[in-house]
Amino acid sequence: MIMRSALAFAGRVSGARSAHRSVGAATMEVTPLSYLMSNNVDPTVICENKRTFSTAPRKGTEFIFSRLGETSKITPLIAKLQQECWDGYVSTGRGCQTLFQLIDTDSKGTITWSEIRFFLENVRQSDINTDARKMVLEASHDHEIRFPEFQAWLIKATRVDPGLKNSFASEHYNRSIGKTHHVEDRTHSWNKHTMSQNLRRMQYAVRGEIVIRADALAAEGKKIIYTNIGNPHAVGQKPISYYRQVLSLCDLPAEYGVDNPALAAAFPSDVVQRAIDMRNAIGPSGTGAYTNSQGIEKFREDVAHFIMERDEHVSLPSNIFLTNGASAAIESVLTGLIGTNRDAVMIPIPQYPIYSAIISRLGARQVGYFLDEEKGWAITERELEERRTAAVERDGLDIRAFTLINPGNPTGQVMSREDLEIICKFCAKYDIVLLADEVYQKNIYDDKKQFVSAKKVALETPGCENLQLISFHSTSKGLIGECGRRGGYMELQNIDPYVQTQLYKLASSSLCSGVDGQIMTSLMVRPPLPGEESYAQFAHEEMDIYLSLKRRAASLVDGLNSIDGISSTKAEGAMYAFPRVKLPQKALDAATAKDQTPDMLYCLSLLEETGICVVPASGFGQKEGRVGFRTTFLPPEDELNHAIVEFKRHHELFCDKYA
Repeated sequence: MIMRSALAFAGRVSGARSAHRSVGAATMEVTPLSYLMSNNVDPTVICENKRTFSTAPRKGTEFIFSRLGETSKITPLIAKLQQECWDGYVSTGRGCQTLFQLIDTDSKGTITWSEIRFFLENVRQSDINTDARKMVLEASHDHEIRFPEFQAWLIKATRVDPGLKNSFASEHYNRSIGKTHHVEDRTHSWNKHTMSQNLRRMQYAVRGEIVIRADALAAEGKKIIYTNIGNPHAVGQKPISYYRQVLSLCDLPAEYGVDNPALAAAFPSDVVQRAIDMRNAIGPSGTGAYTNSQGIEKFREDVAHFIMERDEHVSLPSNIFLTNGASAAIESVLTGLIGTNRDAVMIPIPQYPIYSAIISRLGARQVGYFLDEEKGWAITERELEERRTAAVERDGLDIRAFTLINPGNPTGQVMSREDLEIICKFCAKYDIVLLADEVYQKNIYDDKKQFVSAKKVALETPGCENLQLISFHSTSKGLIGECGRRGGYMELQNIDPYVQTQLYKLASSSLCSGVDGQIMTSLMVRPPLPGEESYAQFAHEEMDIYLSLKRRAASLVDGLNSIDGISSTKAEGAMYAFPRVKLPQKALDAATAKDQTPDMLYCLSLLEETGICVVPASGFGQKEGRVGFRTTFLPPEDELNHAIVEFKRHHELFCDKYA
């Protein structure tokens, strides 16, 4: 209580920035904590909503604790103050100077070895990476640390992955503008110290350092096989004719499209009729105008009908939001969910990095629950309970949401009904909002598996009928693969009506999702039906894509498993394999020496040697000691078969190099 009141008072007085007060003719800068100290505010009285001022000013934190009377009370309260301020910094990236002053307990303007050691012992070990912990202890043993050095250290301490240093991004930018010399951070007022620290800490591995290096190599003329991201059309998948035909007629002016007398010779009749119906739903302004912020009502009705047919449960258009892909929907929901420094989201490990990226940027905490690789990336109730208990009881976090990805990305497993029941019951038990990422629901390659939605399981599982649930789907995946259209939807189930109005307000701040994406979403959930003119060609094109994906999934996994030192679970669904790689000890040592993860060292070597661009597994999260990568199986079959041969050749070369 004392600790929170003291910091709250300091914040109210001076806000996030330093305050100023006049002293004679001069003006001195007073930070939040200094203001509290220099005005002799007794925290034992603040908690009773009173303020007192002493005629004998004291310095630093010694003033606060001297008022407590007993020396034995000082250490625990300092620890609590530091932990509270550290929590705030980790969540918001703000409060660096206040944190420095709280660690500087003797108010000398420097931090000693004993002060930094005390601080490190009283904050969560998981919040500070190991290398940075060692670095600051060594530095403080050598000399007392001043604020600029402490500020620079915080950047290293809170870097998500010590192997991700944005070096390739910086090099690529410098080359693009012809800059060959380094410009110090302090040249610009907006720099790595003053920018949003949440944005700095955010990482998105699938478009990270490896891809930037791959683009640079491609610019130099090297052949690159991009298997880093699920972007089907970019690696040769052909668009489905029906979708493109309807979309083109929706976009074309009527005199060149639906009203053109020659149209019947160029387009099937059902395509023309669907385009007319969609144009009527869009309205006379056409596809170039803003729509309702929640999405065009007729298209939302199509989505609701699709969900009802799939799940055999009611779905309401009013609970559907059309969005710019699933990612934008996920970001909107998390923006509305995260409210305090202690809010947390449970995510699977391994996970799709959009979750960790958004959670970091919003200043929340992620609580990983590990999928069991030995059991085909299964979920256990014990794992969920243990992770929650540690987060809530040990770390004092408030778990607001739980994410599942089905089929799995990057792991490729299709969740059983039993797994989904475990998750639904867990979320219902603790009143946690369930976020169901179901964008790969059409990508099922195991004949013994089938997709079951989280909504269907929740509504059919006793005790879960009132589970708060939001489901996501996208036009970027499945067999449609129209990533660039940015189409998708989310369905809200048992969400507070007031919260839903606030999500609508958030959507309205972006005006609306892209109209082409809304059209594509409607087409995805309501394709041509048997008996319609386009159906035969549509079904043939879809089946060709599906069977090819199924073959590629099997051939990639079989090929990886044939390499000594590489193992991969079966790709039951989605678009990826997530193999484990066994590396020689010298390779692990080399990665440490280069301040890289072993995954990064291996994947960079693979790229330079073969031109294959994959993503280090560390970007998705994995158990300590595991090394691996994620690769898609989207390239054309002949190119993928060549890549499998190259995977083997590189692995043998790499292991020989570090033998």
